[in-house]
Amino acid sequence: MEEDNNSNPIDPKTGFNSISKTFHSLRPPLNLPPPYASISAATYILSLRHKSPSSDSLTFLIDSTTSHQISHSIFIQRSQTLATNLTTLHGLTKNHTALVLSPNIIQVPILYFALLSIGVVLSPVNPASSPSEISHLISLSKPIIAFTTSFLFHKLPKLSLGTILIDSPEFDALTTEDNSSPVSVSIPIPPVVNQSDVAAILYSSGTTGKSKGVMLTHRNIMASVASYNAVRIPTESPAVCLAVVPYFHVYGFTYLFKSVAMMETLVVMERFGLEKMLGAFQRFRVTNLAAAPPVVVAMNKERATEGYDLSSLKWLACGGAPLGKDNLDAFKAKFPQVSILQGYGLTESTAGVIRIVGSDEARRAGTTGRLGSGMEAKIVNPNTGESMSPGEEGELWVRGPQIMKGYVDDPVATAVTFVDGWLRTGDICYFDNEGFVYVVDRLKELIKYKGYQVAPAELEQLLQSHQEIKDAAVVPYPDEDAGQVPLAIVVRQPQSCMGEAEIIDFVAKQVAPYKKIRRVVFVHSIPKNASGKILRKELLNKILAQRTFPRL
Repeated sequence: MEEDNNSNPIDPKTGFNSISKTFHSLRPPLNLPPPYASISAATYILSLRHKSPSSDSLTFLIDSTTSHQISHSIFIQRSQTLATNLTTLHGLTKNHTALVLSPNIIQVPILYFALLSIGVVLSPVNPASSPSEISHLISLSKPIIAFTTSFLFHKLPKLSLGTILIDSPEFDALTTEDNSSPVSVSIPIPPVVNQSDVAAILYSSGTTGKSKGVMLTHRNIMASVASYNAVRIPTESPAVCLAVVPYFHVYGFTYLFKSVAMMETLVVMERFGLEKMLGAFQRFRVTNLAAAPPVVVAMNKERATEGYDLSSLKWLACGGAPLGKDNLDAFKAKFPQVSILQGYGLTESTAGVIRIVGSDEARRAGTTGRLGSGMEAKIVNPNTGESMSPGEEGELWVRGPQIMKGYVDDPVATAVTFVDGWLRTGDICYFDNEGFVYVVDRLKELIKYKGYQVAPAELEQLLQSHQEIKDAAVVPYPDEDAGQVPLAIVVRQPQSCMGEAEIIDFVAKQVAPYKKIRRVVFVHSIPKNASGKILRKELLNKILAQRTFPRL
């Protein structure tokens, strides 16, 4: 036995297995039930809560606008009542899909939990999406019912079970009144939900064009929340969290579930505004902020936070896009009491699979943290396919219980993304000699605008549909506030005189605001390789070398 221990191929400092050339997590193990056990993500998340005699009376949700509060116990009651009423009155059952089109409002967490508990597949959609974009997503997930707000109702087509307005008195009644009658309606037996069942379909842009539907299982969500629980840091009082990230995005989606499991208070802000956010810090004594890099940039501005008491803020979880070193250093200098916890993840990995934990790790410059509990990784040379060692760069591959089931009705994309069970991330990374991960570059060509993913190919196809455009390419242009913005390189048809404003307006009318073209460069031809693929990197390098645009 002693000989076996001495020959252990896994380095305890890096987690690197010198035989298999894989990296293993150095975090505590996940506390997950056996994979075959029938349990929903909602039930599992509630089981993680550390209960005390007064815990259920703790506040869970606070509406930042009205200050209306909902306790943990009332949240659970309303979710359970809603689940029963959706089943008995609206006929929802396991494997149905429900589209959710809503900003961050306090009804959304109640709805999410109710749907998960009865095995209905959640399909959250960006409320900024255009009707045509929503139609495409509906064609992927095939929902039979929609939940939205009165303001967004006009964007949705008619579905077989209709649309329920979650900001209406009728929805409130569904969450608070037991509308099932034992005489006229038999209360159905709760469905058996398996961990391998699809729990949610979220959407991820791809370099080939339109969004793909990412199928996340109940076990995927359970593993994501369990990874937070594995590194839970005890506190004297519950954290007060403000997540200025949307609940339809995998970052906000999983952060919401984490807050339930950790018995935290979650301040809900419908629309982001810097002054509104700072005011919420002060009123509700926010301790934890979850945000994307543009929020950090905004807070760094001179005098941006003057007049606000931010002394309660202790932790900043920053994700969705890379946070530049200059902005990181500026934030640390301005708010020395705040620890910045960066992370790395994808929609396909149920959010963060690499994360900084604790104030000591937060002091390390440039890293996105260590591999999360239960995860494995490889660093693969994109040219040779060889697995690399610590200190060597290559494409990051990951596998573990957080990795998606696949893309909806897209076996080709699924097959391309997976290699023998490993998810190819498309990002160039390396592990250092202590197991910390550094993101170097992107193999993928997605544009990261304020944490949102924008597919160049989708915009290129749209541009090329214009009769006065002969050819077009879209590249990410660096921007201090947004991270990157879509910049169009356009070849006009002969005799065409169309200008930048006309092109920007043409695209803006057909896409969500975050996908809009922000700048246009006119050229005579677009460089492509032998197979016709646009050489975007070459294009961008030429633009950066020859042009300097004013700040957008």
